[in-house]
Amino acid sequence: MSKILFVMTGADHWTLADGTKHPTGFWAEEAVTPYEAFKAAGHEIVVATPGGVVPTVDKGSLAPEVNGGQEGADRIAATLASIAEIKNPIRLEDVNLDDYDAVFYPGGHGPMEDLAVNATSGRLLIDTLDSGKPLGVVCHAPAALLAAEKSDGSNAFAGYRAAAFTNAEETQAGLAERAKWLLQTRLEEAGVDVQVGEPWAPNVVVDRNLVTGQNPSSSAPLAAELLKKLG
Repeated sequence: MSKILFVMTGADHWTLADGTKHPTGFWAEEAVTPYEAFKAAGHEIVVATPGGVVPTVDKGSLAPEVNGGQEGADRIAATLASIAEIKNPIRLEDVNLDDYDAVFYPGGHGPMEDLAVNATSGRLLIDTLDSGKPLGVVCHAPAALLAAEKSDGSNAFAGYRAAAFTNAEETQAGLAERAKWLLQTRLEEAGVDVQVGEPWAPNVVVDRNLVTGQNPSSSAPLAAELLKKLG
């Protein structure tokens, strides 16, 4: 049995270019689907957030239209409600990487608000990358990679191939024009080789110990890749 650290956003909003606070948090499927896969394989999960705040689910991620209908939405909501680890997070500041076998970052717009500029998370990402332990990051969570700056100011993930929520998807979701910045653009500016797949279709990229997914539908195949790396 391995111990997997889920690093989740503590934000309940995303500040748009005009200062509006767009309600958000983590995306349900991106936490629930990997959680179920890891637990089914017998692994232990610990959730950490900045300051140890209980993470907020993006209400939009519980809607029937993004869960294949009402039945799917009900199942996601019920599973989410049953996950004790999400209700009892530890403080990200207290995490010791030596205690874990893998690290996973679920998305949602929340990471754009807090993890993108969180130095503690940035150091954890660099340490995980250097350790060779499996590191999974999905959808908007690659925003956290922007905080992984080395002492020389370069990004630790520069030169890595990765998937992340694309500019096309943000545009189709209706928020690109209102955003302060776009994830794909910022990652590319940091030197990350963003591998763009079809909008909303599963797209998982594996580069060394980094496993990334483009969107919510990538969370299940990403979890499968992480399980392969855990053996």
